[in-house]
Amino acid sequence: MTAPTVTGASATTAAGSGIVTGAANRGLPARLAARTGSGALQIVLIIVALLWLLPTFGLLVESLRDPTQYSGGGWWHALIHPAQLTVANYQALLETPAMRSGFLNTVLITVPATVLVILIGSAAGYAFAWMRFPGRDFAFLVVVGLLVIPIQIALIPVVKLYAALGLTGSIISVIFFHVGFGLPFAIFLLRNYFAGIPSELMEAARMDGAGEGRIFFSLILPLGMPAIASLGIFQFLWVWNDLLVALVFSDSSSQPLTVALASQTRQFGSSIDILAPGAFLSLVVPLIVFLGFQRYFVQGVMAGSVK
Repeated sequence: MTAPTVTGASATTAAGSGIVTGAANRGLPARLAARTGSGALQIVLIIVALLWLLPTFGLLVESLRDPTQYSGGGWWHALIHPAQLTVANYQALLETPAMRSGFLNTVLITVPATVLVILIGSAAGYAFAWMRFPGRDFAFLVVVGLLVIPIQIALIPVVKLYAALGLTGSIISVIFFHVGFGLPFAIFLLRNYFAGIPSELMEAARMDGAGEGRIFFSLILPLGMPAIASLGIFQFLWVWNDLLVALVFSDSSSQPLTVALASQTRQFGSSIDILAPGAFLSLVVPLIVFLGFQRYFVQGVMAGSVK
């Protein structure tokens, strides 16, 4: 004879144990979500998303407005009077040599700095997770300790090092700095994620004769794509939006878009027509990258948090 099972939202108390399960054991957020319903929750999320995108949309409209209309009110006036919208601002942006070279330099800095961090961080993360070598745990503790070192501490020593190597003012100097400071977080994130891969898969691959390189490229990288994509988003956004490192290590021929925009603000009255389109161009690229990989984002940032 089987005991009856109580299901649903009612709570069940074990005899003599005082343990309450069911709805009474759920947290306050879960109970509120159940009462409000999924429809109301979706409406709230849509409103939050629209408010989050509102500044971006406002910057887009402002970048398309005639500069003579800026003093006539906020960007929303252009929605009432569409005649204020024009592409002349973007034409002026493309005709400005500093802005063109700044955008190109930003791409030349961001893409290699992101790819190198992903490749080196993935290889190091795999080594720390699945390869045994002397001093592995101590080396990983050193990597974790490097996470807390602020960038400002390394600026002066690295400037002296670059001066001795003849790299000052070059794009390579900016890339090397971003790679060096991006690797500790990359190794920490990917090592934790790779360590969660079932060991049976690794043993089966080795029994089939796969070497470490084959395991890394055919097994680790495909399974680690959520964490790798999240790392790519973090690194891309950090390098693309960087201003401090670019100000210190770049010159007029290698300055990225952030430095070019900062220099234009010093002449705000005469360059207002290119500041808004330049700022929107600087914003929309990382936004597209984030939206393109956002399905991996939550899964990747939780890497290693649950074993």
